[in-house]
Amino acid sequence: MVGIRCERDRLVQVAEAVGVFPEVDYVVITAGTYDILIEVVCEDNSALLDFLAEKLRAIDGVRDTETFVYLRMVKQTYQWGTR
Repeated sequence: MVGIRCERDRLVQVAEAVGVFPEVDYVVITAGTYDILIEVVCEDNSALLDFLAEKLRAIDGVRDTETFVYLRMVKQTYQWGTR
């Protein structure tokens, strides 16, 4: 998971630009500490470094980022669309 702070006038453009990358499977504009949260799936640490340094930081309007590496999934619930 990566939290992104961006220039206020570039919020939607940054979110849309991030959503194009194949490594990104989740993009949400938020209220709070970060403007955008994304979930990134990379093959290994080297691929994550390349994504962060070469792709994410190159987007115009990205001010700073913080990366949260998942060490263990304890619980995940997904039930949208079921009745």
